[in-house]
Amino acid sequence: MLDLILDKMIGTVAGSKDEIFKIGEHSRQQYESLVEELKDIKMQVSIVIEEGDKLEAQARLARNRLSQVSKNFREFSEDEIREAYEKAHGLQVEHTMLQQHEKQLRDRRDDLERRLLGLQEIIERSEALVGQISVVLNYLNSDLRQVGMLLEDAQQKQDFGLRIIEAQEEERKRVSREIHDGPAQMLASVMMRSELIERIFRERGTEEGFKEIKSLKVNVRNALYEVRRIIYDLRPMALDDLGLIPTLRKYMDTIEEYNGKTKILFQSIGKIEEKRLPPRFEVALFRLAQEAVTNALKHAEAGEISVKVEVTCQSITMVIKDNGKGFNIKEAKGNKDKKSFGLIGMKERIDLLGGKMTINSKIDLGTFIMFQVPFNGN
Repeated sequence: MLDLILDKMIGTVAGSKDEIFKIGEHSRQQYESLVEELKDIKMQVSIVIEEGDKLEAQARLARNRLSQVSKNFREFSEDEIREAYEKAHGLQVEHTMLQQHEKQLRDRRDDLERRLLGLQEIIERSEALVGQISVVLNYLNSDLRQVGMLLEDAQQKQDFGLRIIEAQEEERKRVSREIHDGPAQMLASVMMRSELIERIFRERGTEEGFKEIKSLKVNVRNALYEVRRIIYDLRPMALDDLGLIPTLRKYMDTIEEYNGKTKILFQSIGKIEEKRLPPRFEVALFRLAQEAVTNALKHAEAGEISVKVEVTCQSITMVIKDNGKGFNIKEAKGNKDKKSFGLIGMKERIDLLGGKMTINSKIDLGTFIMFQVPFNGN
Protein backbone atom coordinates (compact mmCIF):
# COMPACT_ATOMS: atom_id res chain seq x y z
CA MET A 1 0.00 0.00 0.00
CA LEU A 2 2.83 2.40 0.80
CA ASP A 3 4.49 1.61 -2.53
CA LEU A 4 1.21 2.29 -4.32
CA ILE A 5 0.80 5.61 -2.51
CA LEU A 6 4.39 6.54 -3.30
CA ASP A 7 3.90 5.74 -6.99
CA LYS A 8 0.84 7.96 -7.09
CA MET A 9 2.72 10.76 -5.40
CA ILE A 10 5.62 10.47 -7.84
CA GLY A 11 3.17 10.52 -10.75
CA THR A 12 1.41 13.58 -9.36
CA VAL A 13 4.64 15.48 -8.74
CA ALA A 14 5.99 14.55 -12.18
CA GLY A 15 2.75 15.71 -13.75
CA SER A 16 2.95 18.97 -11.80
CA LYS A 17 6.49 19.47 -13.03
CA ASP A 18 5.34 19.01 -16.63
CA GLU A 19 2.44 21.42 -16.13
CA ILE A 20 4.68 24.08 -14.57
CA PHE A 21 7.15 23.61 -17.43
CA LYS A 22 4.30 24.09 -19.94
CA ILE A 23 3.18 27.22 -18.07
CA GLY A 24 6.73 28.55 -18.24
CA GLU A 25 7.02 27.79 -21.96
CA HIS A 26 3.61 29.30 -22.68
CA SER A 27 4.59 32.41 -20.73
CA ARG A 28 7.87 32.55 -22.66
CA GLN A 29 5.98 32.42 -25.98
CA GLN A 30 3.63 35.14 -24.77
CA TYR A 31 6.63 37.18 -23.67
CA GLU A 32 8.27 36.93 -27.10
CA SER A 33 4.98 37.77 -28.81
CA LEU A 34 4.46 40.81 -26.58
CA VAL A 35 8.03 41.97 -27.21
CA GLU A 36 7.31 41.99 -30.94
CA GLU A 37 4.01 43.78 -30.39
CA LEU A 38 5.75 46.34 -28.17
CA LYS A 39 8.28 47.05 -30.93
CA ASP A 40 5.44 47.57 -33.37
CA ILE A 41 3.55 49.84 -30.95
CA LYS A 42 6.64 51.97 -30.35
CA MET A 43 7.11 52.31 -34.10
CA GLN A 44 3.46 53.33 -34.50
CA VAL A 45 3.86 55.91 -31.73
CA SER A 46 6.81 57.45 -33.58
CA ILE A 47 4.84 57.53 -36.83
CA VAL A 48 1.79 59.06 -35.16
CA ILE A 49 3.92 61.73 -33.46
CA GLU A 50 5.49 62.62 -36.80
CA GLU A 51 2.08 62.77 -38.48
CA GLY A 52 0.77 64.84 -35.58
CA ASP A 53 3.53 67.41 -36.04
CA LYS A 54 2.71 67.69 -39.74
CA LEU A 55 -1.01 68.02 -39.05
CA GLU A 56 -0.38 70.63 -36.38
CA ALA A 57 1.64 72.70 -38.85
CA GLN A 58 -1.08 72.38 -41.50
CA ALA A 59 -3.76 73.26 -38.94
CA ARG A 60 -1.81 76.36 -37.91
CA LEU A 61 -1.60 77.52 -41.54
CA ALA A 62 -5.30 76.80 -42.00
CA ARG A 63 -6.17 78.83 -38.92
CA ASN A 64 -4.06 81.73 -40.17
CA ARG A 65 -5.85 81.53 -43.50
CA LEU A 66 -9.22 81.47 -41.73
CA SER A 67 -8.19 84.49 -39.65
CA GLN A 68 -7.32 86.45 -42.77
CA VAL A 69 -10.61 85.51 -44.41
CA SER A 70 -12.54 86.49 -41.29
CA LYS A 71 -10.87 89.91 -41.09
CA ASN A 72 -11.38 90.64 -44.79
CA PHE A 73 -14.47 88.55 -45.49
CA ARG A 74 -15.84 91.16 -47.92
CA GLU A 75 -12.93 90.46 -50.27
CA PHE A 76 -13.70 86.74 -50.47
CA SER A 77 -16.57 84.81 -51.94
CA GLU A 78 -18.93 82.68 -49.86
CA ASP A 79 -17.34 79.50 -51.25
CA GLU A 80 -13.86 80.69 -50.30
CA ILE A 81 -15.00 81.51 -46.77
CA ARG A 82 -16.70 78.13 -46.42
CA GLU A 83 -13.67 76.33 -47.81
CA ALA A 84 -11.32 78.11 -45.35
CA TYR A 85 -13.57 77.28 -42.40
CA GLU A 86 -14.09 73.64 -43.40
CA LYS A 87 -10.39 73.09 -44.02
CA ALA A 88 -9.39 74.58 -40.64
CA HIS A 89 -12.12 72.66 -38.82
CA GLY A 90 -11.31 69.38 -40.63
CA LEU A 91 -7.61 69.61 -39.85
CA GLN A 92 -8.36 70.42 -36.20
CA VAL A 93 -10.68 67.40 -35.89
CA GLU A 94 -8.15 65.16 -37.62
CA HIS A 95 -5.40 66.41 -35.31
CA THR A 96 -7.56 65.79 -32.23
CA MET A 97 -8.36 62.23 -33.37
CA LEU A 98 -4.67 61.61 -34.01
CA GLN A 99 -3.86 62.81 -30.49
CA GLN A 100 -6.43 60.39 -29.08
CA HIS A 101 -4.94 57.59 -31.16
CA GLU A 102 -1.49 58.48 -29.84
CA LYS A 103 -2.79 58.30 -26.25
CA GLN A 104 -4.30 54.88 -26.95
CA LEU A 105 -1.00 53.67 -28.36
CA ARG A 106 0.90 55.03 -25.35
CA ASP A 107 -1.54 53.35 -22.96
CA ARG A 108 -1.16 50.08 -24.86
CA ARG A 109 2.62 50.46 -24.76
CA ASP A 110 2.58 51.00 -20.99
CA ASP A 111 0.24 48.03 -20.52
CA LEU A 112 2.53 45.79 -22.59
CA GLU A 113 5.55 46.83 -20.54
CA ARG A 114 3.72 46.00 -17.32
CA ARG A 115 2.61 42.63 -18.69
CA LEU A 116 6.14 41.84 -19.80
CA LEU A 117 7.39 42.41 -16.27
CA GLY A 118 4.71 40.06 -14.93
CA LEU A 119 5.49 37.38 -17.52
CA GLN A 120 9.20 37.67 -16.78
CA GLU A 121 8.47 37.00 -13.13
CA ILE A 122 6.30 33.99 -14.02
CA ILE A 123 9.04 32.56 -16.24
CA GLU A 124 11.66 32.93 -13.52
CA ARG A 125 9.40 31.45 -10.86
CA SER A 126 8.39 28.51 -13.08
CA GLU A 127 12.05 27.74 -13.80
CA ALA A 128 12.78 27.83 -10.08
CA LEU A 129 9.79 25.57 -9.34
CA VAL A 130 10.82 23.05 -11.99
CA GLY A 131 14.25 22.83 -10.38
CA GLN A 132 12.75 22.41 -6.93
CA ILE A 133 10.33 19.72 -8.10
CA SER A 134 13.19 17.86 -9.77
CA VAL A 135 14.93 17.75 -6.39
CA VAL A 136 11.73 16.39 -4.83
CA LEU A 137 11.43 13.69 -7.51
CA ASN A 138 15.01 12.58 -6.94
CA TYR A 139 14.32 12.49 -3.23
CA LEU A 140 11.19 10.34 -3.68
CA ASN A 141 12.89 7.92 -6.04
CA SER A 142 16.10 7.52 -4.05
CA ASP A 143 14.99 7.24 -0.42
CA LEU A 144 11.92 5.02 0.07
CA ARG A 145 12.56 4.77 3.82
CA GLN A 146 11.26 8.33 4.29
CA VAL A 147 7.90 7.62 2.67
CA GLY A 148 6.12 7.82 6.02
CA MET A 149 7.41 11.33 6.63
CA LEU A 150 6.41 12.41 3.15
CA LEU A 151 2.88 11.07 3.58
CA GLU A 152 2.47 13.27 6.63
CA ASP A 153 2.94 16.28 4.36
CA ALA A 154 0.15 15.28 1.93
CA GLN A 155 -1.88 18.25 3.15
CA GLN A 156 0.63 20.51 1.44
CA LYS A 157 -0.80 19.52 -1.94
CA GLN A 158 -4.17 21.03 -1.10
CA ASP A 159 -2.57 24.16 0.34
CA PHE A 160 -0.50 24.50 -2.82
CA GLY A 161 -3.64 24.34 -4.95
CA LEU A 162 -5.31 27.01 -2.84
CA ARG A 163 -2.29 29.26 -3.16
CA ILE A 164 -2.42 28.90 -6.95
CA ILE A 165 -6.07 29.99 -6.99
CA GLU A 166 -5.34 32.90 -4.66
CA ALA A 167 -2.46 34.00 -6.90
CA GLN A 168 -4.78 33.87 -9.93
CA GLU A 169 -7.34 35.99 -8.14
CA GLU A 170 -4.70 38.56 -7.16
CA GLU A 171 -3.67 38.83 -10.80
CA ARG A 172 -7.27 39.29 -11.90
CA LYS A 173 -7.71 41.97 -9.26
CA ARG A 174 -4.67 43.87 -10.54
CA VAL A 175 -5.76 43.68 -14.20
CA SER A 176 -9.27 44.76 -13.24
CA ARG A 177 -8.05 47.93 -11.54
CA GLU A 178 -5.75 48.73 -14.48
CA ILE A 179 -8.61 48.50 -16.97
CA HIS A 180 -10.84 50.53 -14.67
CA ASP A 181 -8.29 53.32 -14.34
CA GLY A 182 -7.32 53.25 -18.04
CA PRO A 183 -9.76 52.45 -20.88
CA ALA A 184 -12.90 53.08 -18.82
CA GLN A 185 -11.74 56.58 -17.84
CA MET A 186 -10.68 57.28 -21.41
CA LEU A 187 -14.08 56.32 -22.80
CA ALA A 188 -15.80 58.48 -20.21
CA SER A 189 -13.66 61.41 -21.37
CA VAL A 190 -14.60 60.73 -24.98
CA MET A 191 -18.28 60.77 -24.00
CA MET A 192 -17.88 64.24 -22.47
CA ARG A 193 -16.14 65.48 -25.60
CA SER A 194 -18.81 64.04 -27.85
CA GLU A 195 -21.46 65.95 -25.92
CA LEU A 196 -19.48 69.16 -26.43
CA ILE A 197 -19.13 68.52 -30.17
CA GLU A 198 -22.84 67.70 -30.39
CA ARG A 199 -23.74 71.06 -28.86
CA ILE A 200 -21.49 72.91 -31.31
CA PHE A 201 -22.96 71.11 -34.28
CA ARG A 202 -26.51 71.72 -33.05
CA GLU A 203 -25.91 75.45 -32.65
CA ARG A 204 -24.48 75.72 -36.19
CA GLY A 205 -27.27 73.65 -37.68
CA THR A 206 -25.18 70.89 -39.22
CA GLU A 207 -27.92 68.28 -39.18
CA GLU A 208 -25.98 65.46 -40.76
CA GLY A 209 -23.03 66.04 -38.48
CA PHE A 210 -25.35 65.99 -35.50
CA LYS A 211 -26.73 62.59 -36.54
CA GLU A 212 -23.22 61.25 -36.94
CA ILE A 213 -22.23 62.43 -33.47
CA LYS A 214 -25.33 60.81 -31.95
CA SER A 215 -24.29 57.54 -33.56
CA LEU A 216 -20.79 58.01 -32.14
CA LYS A 217 -22.26 58.47 -28.67
CA VAL A 218 -24.11 55.17 -28.92
CA ASN A 219 -20.98 53.32 -30.00
CA VAL A 220 -18.85 54.87 -27.27
CA ARG A 221 -21.47 54.15 -24.64
CA ASN A 222 -21.60 50.51 -25.73
CA ALA A 223 -17.81 50.30 -25.62
CA LEU A 224 -17.76 51.77 -22.12
CA TYR A 225 -20.37 49.25 -20.98
CA GLU A 226 -18.35 46.42 -22.50
CA VAL A 227 -15.17 47.50 -20.71
CA ARG A 228 -16.99 47.56 -17.40
CA ARG A 229 -18.43 44.10 -18.10
CA ILE A 230 -14.90 42.82 -18.73
CA ILE A 231 -13.85 44.28 -15.39
CA TYR A 232 -16.54 42.24 -13.71
CA ASP A 233 -15.42 39.07 -15.51
CA LEU A 234 -11.84 39.57 -14.38
CA ARG A 235 -12.43 40.58 -10.78
CA PRO A 236 -15.36 42.57 -9.38
CA MET A 237 -13.89 45.17 -7.05
CA ALA A 238 -17.14 45.14 -5.09
CA LEU A 239 -16.17 41.69 -3.82
CA ASP A 240 -13.42 43.27 -1.71
CA ASP A 241 -15.50 46.27 -0.66
CA LEU A 242 -18.99 44.85 -0.11
CA GLY A 243 -18.66 41.09 0.20
CA LEU A 244 -20.15 38.07 -1.56
CA ILE A 245 -23.92 38.67 -1.48
CA PRO A 246 -24.05 42.33 -2.69
CA THR A 247 -21.49 41.51 -5.39
CA LEU A 248 -23.44 38.50 -6.63
CA ARG A 249 -26.67 40.52 -6.71
CA LYS A 250 -25.04 43.32 -8.70
CA TYR A 251 -23.32 40.85 -11.02
CA MET A 252 -26.58 39.02 -11.79
CA ASP A 253 -28.34 42.33 -12.51
CA THR A 254 -25.52 43.35 -14.86
CA ILE A 255 -25.53 40.02 -16.71
CA GLU A 256 -29.33 40.11 -17.05
CA GLU A 257 -29.19 43.62 -18.48
CA TYR A 258 -26.38 42.70 -20.87
CA ASN A 259 -28.05 39.55 -22.23
CA GLY A 260 -31.56 40.94 -22.29
CA LYS A 261 -33.37 37.72 -23.27
CA THR A 262 -32.64 35.72 -20.11
CA LYS A 263 -34.22 36.55 -16.76
CA ILE A 264 -31.89 36.01 -13.78
CA LEU A 265 -33.32 35.74 -10.26
CA PHE A 266 -31.09 36.06 -7.21
CA GLN A 267 -32.04 35.25 -3.64
CA SER A 268 -30.05 35.20 -0.40
CA ILE A 269 -31.58 33.26 2.48
CA GLY A 270 -31.11 34.63 5.98
CA LYS A 271 -29.63 37.93 7.17
CA ILE A 272 -26.27 37.59 5.50
CA GLU A 273 -25.98 40.85 3.55
CA GLU A 274 -23.39 42.30 5.93
CA LYS A 275 -21.76 38.98 6.78
CA ARG A 276 -18.21 38.73 5.47
CA LEU A 277 -16.70 35.37 4.70
CA PRO A 278 -12.99 34.56 4.52
CA PRO A 279 -11.59 35.87 1.22
CA ARG A 280 -10.93 32.42 -0.26
CA PHE A 281 -14.59 31.44 0.34
CA GLU A 282 -15.94 34.64 -1.21
CA VAL A 283 -13.71 34.36 -4.27
CA ALA A 284 -14.36 30.64 -4.81
CA LEU A 285 -18.14 30.93 -4.40
CA PHE A 286 -18.32 33.94 -6.70
CA ARG A 287 -16.34 32.09 -9.38
CA LEU A 288 -18.55 29.01 -8.99
CA ALA A 289 -21.71 31.09 -9.47
CA GLN A 290 -20.12 32.97 -12.37
CA GLU A 291 -19.10 29.73 -14.13
CA ALA A 292 -22.49 28.09 -13.63
CA VAL A 293 -24.45 31.11 -14.88
CA THR A 294 -22.10 31.58 -17.83
CA ASN A 295 -22.55 27.92 -18.83
CA ALA A 296 -26.32 28.30 -18.65
CA LEU A 297 -26.23 31.41 -20.85
CA LYS A 298 -23.83 29.96 -23.41
CA HIS A 299 -25.03 26.37 -23.69
CA ALA A 300 -28.48 25.94 -22.12
CA GLU A 301 -30.40 28.64 -24.05
CA ALA A 302 -32.31 29.22 -20.82
CA GLY A 303 -35.14 31.72 -20.51
CA GLU A 304 -34.74 31.94 -16.74
CA ILE A 305 -31.89 31.28 -14.30
CA SER A 306 -32.26 31.32 -10.52
CA VAL A 307 -29.40 31.65 -8.02
CA LYS A 308 -29.90 31.06 -4.29
CA VAL A 309 -27.31 31.36 -1.52
CA GLU A 310 -27.68 30.34 2.11
CA VAL A 311 -25.00 30.78 4.79
CA THR A 312 -25.39 29.13 8.20
CA CYS A 313 -23.01 28.57 11.07
CA GLN A 314 -22.13 25.15 9.71
CA SER A 315 -22.21 25.42 5.93
CA ILE A 316 -22.64 27.49 2.79
CA THR A 317 -25.13 26.28 0.18
CA MET A 318 -25.52 27.73 -3.31
CA VAL A 319 -28.05 26.52 -5.88
CA ILE A 320 -28.09 27.50 -9.57
CA LYS A 321 -31.06 26.30 -11.60
CA ASP A 322 -32.14 27.00 -15.21
CA ASN A 323 -35.01 25.98 -17.49
CA GLY A 324 -32.77 25.43 -20.52
CA LYS A 325 -32.32 22.48 -22.85
CA GLY A 326 -30.21 20.47 -20.38
CA PHE A 327 -27.55 17.92 -21.26
CA ASN A 328 -26.44 14.33 -20.72
CA ILE A 329 -24.11 14.40 -17.70
CA LYS A 330 -22.33 11.15 -18.61
CA GLU A 331 -21.61 12.34 -22.15
CA ALA A 332 -20.41 15.73 -20.89
CA LYS A 333 -17.94 14.09 -18.50
CA GLY A 334 -16.58 11.95 -21.32
CA ASN A 335 -16.12 14.78 -23.81
CA LYS A 336 -13.24 17.23 -23.76
CA ASP A 337 -15.25 20.29 -24.73
CA LYS A 338 -15.59 23.66 -23.01
CA LYS A 339 -18.65 22.50 -21.07
CA SER A 340 -16.82 19.52 -19.58
CA PHE A 341 -13.81 21.68 -18.69
CA GLY A 342 -16.18 24.08 -16.93
CA LEU A 343 -17.59 21.21 -14.86
CA ILE A 344 -14.09 20.00 -14.05
CA GLY A 345 -13.02 23.49 -12.96
CA MET A 346 -16.03 23.82 -10.66
CA LYS A 347 -15.36 20.37 -9.21
CA GLU A 348 -11.72 21.27 -8.50
CA ARG A 349 -12.72 24.51 -6.76
CA ILE A 350 -15.29 22.83 -4.56
CA ASP A 351 -12.87 20.00 -3.70
CA LEU A 352 -10.25 22.49 -2.53
CA LEU A 353 -12.80 23.92 -0.11
CA GLY A 354 -13.67 20.44 1.16
CA GLY A 355 -17.20 20.75 -0.25
CA LYS A 356 -19.53 18.79 -2.50
CA MET A 357 -21.07 19.51 -5.91
CA THR A 358 -24.34 17.95 -7.09
CA ILE A 359 -25.50 18.19 -10.72
CA ASN A 360 -28.83 17.01 -12.11
CA SER A 361 -29.66 17.63 -15.76
CA LYS A 362 -31.90 16.06 -18.39
CA ILE A 363 -32.49 16.90 -22.01
CA ASP A 364 -35.16 19.64 -22.36
CA LEU A 365 -35.70 19.72 -18.58
CA GLY A 366 -33.01 22.19 -17.53
CA THR A 367 -30.07 21.87 -15.13
CA PHE A 368 -29.78 21.94 -11.34
CA ILE A 369 -26.40 22.55 -9.65
CA MET A 370 -25.85 22.67 -5.89
CA PHE A 371 -22.64 23.54 -4.06
CA GLN A 372 -22.29 22.70 -0.36
CA VAL A 373 -19.24 23.89 1.56
CA PRO A 374 -18.57 23.21 5.25
CA PHE A 375 -18.03 26.47 7.10
CA ASN A 376 -17.47 27.34 10.73
CA GLY A 377 -19.14 30.73 10.99
CA ASN A 378 -19.11 31.06 14.79
